[in-house]
Formats: sequence, C-alpha cells, structure tokens
Amino acid sequence: MEHHMDRDELKRAAAYRALDFVKDGMILGLGTGSTAYFVVEGLGKRVAQGLRVVGIPTSERTAAQARGLNIPLSSFGAHSSIDLTIDGADEVERATLFLIKGLGGALLREKIVAAASRQLVIVVDQEKLVSRLGDHTPVPVEVAQFGWQATAAALTRLGSDPVLRYATEDHPFITDGGNYILDCRFGRIDDARHLEQQINMTVGVVENGLFIDRASAVIAATESGVQILNRGNL
Repeated sequence: MEHHMDRDELKRAAAYRALDFVKDGMILGLGTGSTAYFVVEGLGKRVAQGLRVVGIPTSERTAAQARGLNIPLSSFGAHSSIDLTIDGADEVERATLFLIKGLGGALLREKIVAAASRQLVIVVDQEKLVSRLGDHTPVPVEVAQFGWQATAAALTRLGSDPVLRYATEDHPFITDGGNYILDCRFGRIDDARHLEQQINMTVGVVENGLFIDRASAVIAATESGVQILNRGNL
C-alpha cells in the first residue's frame, strides 16, 4: 500500500509543478485521468487563493471535479482558443515527446482541446516514458458505432490487432461523444506521424490516440524528483 501512496505523491508533485505554467487570466484545458485529477485538485486550491482562470474540461468527469472545486468552466462557444492545457498521457516517447493518449476514454475531446491550445504540458510518472511508442500500450482509436466491424477490419490491414473496449462484460464502452473505442496493438511504432495519418484516413475512424508534435513540455515524476523534458519552445 505504501508503494501506491509514494507513487501518488510523486504524481501529485509533478502535477503541482505543472501549475507553475499557469498565469492569471488564462483559459485552461483541463485533462482527464489519474494525473490530471491532481492537476485539477491543485488548481482548485489556487483558485480558492484568488487565481483567476477559466477551464475547458475534456470529460464530464473532469467537469464535475472542477465544479466541486469552484473552478469557473466555459466552452468553445465562448473561447475558440486555449492558452494552456495540462493533461496526462499513457506513453511518452522520450526523444520526440510524441504521445499515446486515450486509455481513459476521452481521446477525441482531449485531441480537440490539445489542437486548440497554444501550449500542451503533459504530466506523467516515469513508467510512461518509453524509447519508442507502442512498446507497452495499444493505440486507442475512437470509431463510429455503425459498421465498427468494417472499421476494425480496415485497421487490421494497417497492421494492428483491434479489440473493442468494453465497459462491462456485456456492454461496449461508449465515449462522451457516443462512439466506440478500438484498442489497436501495433507493437513498436517506427513512424508514428505516418501511422496517425493512415488511421485518420480510415473510414469510420473519428480520431486516434497518437498525439504527434502536440506536447510543449513533459513533466515526469521520478523517484529522484520531478524532471522536465522540453521540446524547446517553452
């Protein structure tokens, strides 16, 4: 049990370090997942101390947490661009800061928010850092419910092994956008940029969990402390 507490404390330390990028008056994208939970928790404390920000959440779960902490929320109807998004990731390629995201199921909203953000800061623990994407994690692909079997067959032809994600034994997982997720194991991905394009050209695909050239910085919780990996533009 103590090991899990230690890991949570590391994640919390990295999440709170990411809040140093937040400036008064910012429009913030709020991520989804266990690490993003700590980011929103820390943000709530700063808002209580007088920080003025507006959040655009990437999931209903994050929205509910933010409301509970009195963080003001808005939408793209009011703000077409975002100053900074802080989110987690399932894998981070060390050399490029390319990401796999979406194991939490919010990848479409996460990518819309990331694409609209001037900066994307990713918070992870050290186990998510890899030398090559696909080492441990499948690529989540959000697909239309209609004809998902045909979409899965097309993704198989790209070299993956797609598995429909289930919420319970009898019911497929349904995203906030009303779609299914196929978890596609490609193995080690040598050309993530090309693969992202190939997946998104597949009919029936709504979006995929490869985030290429999106992260500005990655904050990693390691046993020796918080490490910041930059892509050179922060």
